Order: sequence, then C-alpha cells, then structure tokens
Amino acid sequence: MGVQPTGSNTTPKAGGGTGWQGGGPGAGIAFVLVAMCWPAHTDGQSLSGGRRVMQEQFAKGEEYDYTPLLDAAHVKRFVEHGLLVPLPGNADYRLHEVSHPYARPQVKLLVERLARQYRNACGEQLVVTSLTRPLNEQPPNSSRYSVHPRGMAIDLRRSNSRACRSWLEDVLLHLEASGTLDVTRERRPPHYHIAVYTHEYAAYVDRLTDNRSRTENTRVANALAPANSSRPDVIRYTVRSGDSLWEIARTYGTTVDRLKSANNLRGSRIYAGQLLQVTPLTSR
Repeated sequence: MGVQPTGSNTTPKAGGGTGWQGGGPGAGIAFVLVAMCWPAHTDGQSLSGGRRVMQEQFAKGEEYDYTPLLDAAHVKRFVEHGLLVPLPGNADYRLHEVSHPYARPQVKLLVERLARQYRNACGEQLVVTSLTRPLNEQPPNSSRYSVHPRGMAIDLRRSNSRACRSWLEDVLLHLEASGTLDVTRERRPPHYHIAVYTHEYAAYVDRLTDNRSRTENTRVANALAPANSSRPDVIRYTVRSGDSLWEIARTYGTTVDRLKSANNLRGSRIYAGQLLQVTPLTSR
C-alpha cells in the first residue's frame, strides 16, 4: 500500500445520539430506565472476538480504502489532510496513555456521543486507552488484521462498576447488531476493543437525526394546531436507540400502560427500529 493520504474522508453530520439524552438530577432514574428497557443481547452476538472477527474488520478497512499508517510521520500527514481528527477529551471522556490521540471523524463522533450517555448513566467518565496506532508501534502480539493502523479502532477501559460494564456492553452489542461496529472484550489488560464501521455508523447517525427532526416537526405542528382541529388518533413512532417507554409516554402525553396495551407488550423492553402505535390521552 502507498503512503500518501488516501481513503474515505466522509464527514459525518452532527446531531442526535446513540441513545437517550439524560443528565442532571434525573441521571440516576434514567440509568434504571435504560437497564429496564434496553434490549437483551441479540442471539449469536458475543464479546469473544476471534480470528474471523478480526478478518471481517480488516475487510471493512480494505473496502473503505483506508491506508494502514506506517509511523508517526504518516499519522501526522493524515491529520494535516483532515483524514484523522484529534480527540482531546472533555467532561464526558478522557484519554489514558494514548500515543496518537487521533482517529477517523466518525470514530470521534461515536466516542463523543457514547461518552455523553455513559457519563449520564454511570456518573463517571469513559476512558479511552488507544486510538490510531501505526504499524511500527503495534505490540508484538497484535494481529496482522488489526485496524488500529487504519484509524478506525478504539480501545475503552473496563469500568470497576458491574452496572456500568453491563450498560456499556448492552449499548455496544446493540450497535454491533445494527452493523455499525464490532466489539470484543479483551482480558489482558481488561478493555473493550471496538472497530468502527465508519460509513455505516455515519449513515446510522443520519437516520437517527432525520427521525428526531420528523418527530419534533410533528410535535410542533400538533402544538400549533387550532383547538377544534382534528388530530390523528394514532401516531406511528419508530423507537430510537436508548428510548424508554416512560420517555415516549411523557413526550406524547400518554402512559406506559397504554403504550404496552396498544402494542401488545408484556414487558418494558423495546429496541431501536421498533414501530410503536402511540395514542395520546388528549387525542380526539
């Protein structure tokens, strides 16, 4: 492979989130809601990784035409050309002993959105332990299929909190099921290795953003409608990543029990992409 800056330079759109947007005094309550409502692990999914998984990640990097970076100078050239962007850390996440704090723009988008939710849910920062790592800095035991040299991988430290580990694993497995990344739980040292499927993740975020925009437009239109105008009795709502029945009910002026009854739900678990029928209490 050549050493000139090549590969995709897709710029993801901002907005939306990988899950619910919590914070403030209700963060503890929101964490409970996420734990109750997040879907169970999809059949066939695991955090075990393996050679086949690494090969799939490598194939994605080839598909994107992402050049494996050779050394620190190569990383610097990619940063200068805007193909890699800095991840400086913020109130939601921090970097720990990261030699090259740069990654593909879509990786940064994932980190910032995931870290915001993680801190809201768990009350602690997400800790990033590795990002782009050029070939000449790969550890001796690294796989030749590693995508760290392509700027599309991230390592996250495992929390000491069992509840926070469970939350993060559920979210990452949900994203894996959506085809936007692949996650492996590594043990030495304990961390999560995540290969971000950058094109798919950017498209995923776009869909979330568009869905939210349509929902907000509907809410505004209903709020501005004359009091004697007829409103639809049933709203068809597509569940977003991190939604809960409680939040949906509050948004549309109904109750969790009515949502469960209208959609034949025996429990409170819902999943992204699920279509719900919502009947506001104020509908005519």
